Amino acid sequence: MEKIRRNERMSAMMKILSGAPNRIFTLSNFCEMFGTAKSTMSEDIDILREVVSQFGLGELETVTGSAGGVRYRAKVKRPDARKFVGDLCQMLAGSERVLPGGFLYYSDILATPSITNRMGEIMATEYYSQAPDFVLTMETKGIPVAFATASALGVPLVIARRSSKVYEGSAVNINYVSGSGNIETMSLSRRSVKEGQRCLIVDDFLKGGGTAKGMVDLMHEFGVTVVGMTFVMSTAKPLKKRITGEKSLMVLEMDAENETAHVKPAFWLNGDA
Repeated sequence: MEKIRRNERMSAMMKILSGAPNRIFTLSNFCEMFGTAKSTMSEDIDILREVVSQFGLGELETVTGSAGGVRYRAKVKRPDARKFVGDLCQMLAGSERVLPGGFLYYSDILATPSITNRMGEIMATEYYSQAPDFVLTMETKGIPVAFATASALGVPLVIARRSSKVYEGSAVNINYVSGSGNIETMSLSRRSVKEGQRCLIVDDFLKGGGTAKGMVDLMHEFGVTVVGMTFVMSTAKPLKKRITGEKSLMVLEMDAENETAHVKPAFWLNGDA
């Protein structure tokens, strides 16, 4: 085998690590792949770690122990997250996106991969320490950003549906009160999750919190612990939601009289973590 140069090794390693966020790769894996000694691989990883940190590309972490190695996490620094969300708010503010009935059009934002991927990385950054086993969302608009968050966390995406599907086998169905006050149904296949797992709830919009509360109740039926809830956007009113402890990226306040939308970054983004 032709000797592989350091710049070639590092380029390949970065591609492999960033392509599988939060997955641990042992040094032995890379040593066998590149035909290199562990001491050399350790030096390469140290260089990569400095580069990733210097340019704000995330975090390269060494995991110790028998099953240890190195993993990449797509962490976003708080100032960078605040700037990104602030730019989104400017795109969404004004009157052009306001729809009849006081709704805000932002489906194009959720359908743009570069935007949803970045939102997913910001959301994942806040919950790496909680080590969720999967991400849960409710069909359908929240799926893109939930998928991006699950990808950044390196865990599966689970989708709750409004009715059970025959091809998913037996399911658990619950009734919940939606944000509009209607009684609706939420369904999840029994094979989707396991008792004792940890769940992160991700969705696109939070108003009164009825759907989010329904997802929390659904997880209780499965014996699953909800470690966090995060949303693309929440409304300023009602101030008191049916859930607590959630994090949204943006806060929406509609001016019905002037038919304009005021969108601002969530308060927690002002921190320096």
